[in-house]
Amino acid sequence: MNGNNSPRFVSRLTRDTLALILAGGRGSRLQDLTNWRAKPAVPFGGKFRIIDFPLSNCINSGIRRVGVVTQYKAHSLIQHVQKGWGFLRGEFNEFVELLPAQQRVKEEWYAGTADAIHQNLDIIRAHDPEYVLILAGDHIYKMDYGPMIAHHVEHGADLTVGCIEVPIEEAKAFGVMAVNERNRVVSFVEKPSEPPPMPGRDDVALASMGIYVFNTRFLAQQLVEDAANPDSAHDFGKNVIPRVIDNYRVIAYPFRDVQSGRQAYWRDVGTVDAFWLANLELVDVTPPLNLYDEEWHIWTYQEQLPPAKFIFDDDERRGMAVDSMVSGGCVISGAYLRHSLLFSDVKVSSYSHIEDSVILPQVKVGRNCTIKKAVVDKGCDIPPDTEIGVDLAKDAERYHVTPGGVVLVTPEMVNLRP
Repeated sequence: MNGNNSPRFVSRLTRDTLALILAGGRGSRLQDLTNWRAKPAVPFGGKFRIIDFPLSNCINSGIRRVGVVTQYKAHSLIQHVQKGWGFLRGEFNEFVELLPAQQRVKEEWYAGTADAIHQNLDIIRAHDPEYVLILAGDHIYKMDYGPMIAHHVEHGADLTVGCIEVPIEEAKAFGVMAVNERNRVVSFVEKPSEPPPMPGRDDVALASMGIYVFNTRFLAQQLVEDAANPDSAHDFGKNVIPRVIDNYRVIAYPFRDVQSGRQAYWRDVGTVDAFWLANLELVDVTPPLNLYDEEWHIWTYQEQLPPAKFIFDDDERRGMAVDSMVSGGCVISGAYLRHSLLFSDVKVSSYSHIEDSVILPQVKVGRNCTIKKAVVDKGCDIPPDTEIGVDLAKDAERYHVTPGGVVLVTPEMVNLRP
């Protein structure tokens, strides 16, 4: 191991880094799941929230100075961060700070990702980091940011962009970069109709993960210039990155699994279909995301609840779950679950059947219900004899049915009069 890759070298870099997590977006493609919460506050994986993944990555990477930039309907997100992430010690210069939109620079809310950071520039300067790590707060992945920051320093970069390899057709939904043989970014386009392929590959493109490492002075300079441009949308992907490519060193950092060298796990759970699939992947025998990893914990706030309980053992009334994950506080009372994920404090009554579904916290399912291929939002009270996912045409009259045939159910939909 050379000196520039040693743990000591990397730990010095992470100690000199301030991470800012952009958590202010609504995530409108998640439909009614984000009517009353920001996308980073959406529950995921049985006991977590989406924001827990970038926050845990920071802590596990040795980055203990973190700001969470909030805006849209942030109350539940703020509550979660306050309850679950207050364990850092201020006297050691460790913190997770909440940075709500405050109109600190002008009398406007955050106009774009770059503007959100620009409006907190005074706070960045007060912390005086050498590097600023900017993260999206709405993706599911496990990543050690230390090697990326080391890569940034070793290559003398002004800006390093984390990227993943995606099929050409899927790349149309991302910010896509073209790179030369040394991974220097030569172009960056948001959601191109014809994405440029990787060098030597015509089937995949390099898509931005929304993860950036900046030298702090360089970041401040670019944000001030962008803020002064009346024609800018004040967005990193649309404006800041394309503008600096020609005159500064912008380097791509491909996100790969350390052991295999292959594309690492990363999910944008930005649609209901993607959210449903990413959750149900976790119940597989060998899931692509290992939540049982003892070396990379995902931290969260968790209510103190009793263990899950399964009751009744009659032939027609047996409480059981097959190929499923069931969180604390759940009571499965004479009901049958198959290939489903239940969050905490879910109650399922006798003779009900749940299959291929994601049930968020504090849901009550009455007797004789059938729920298939559904996402049921927090707090729903499903009446007895309800069928969901059996007749999609009928479901579409009351619930939201996705292009992939997933039925999204929220409390407001359940409370509609028939």
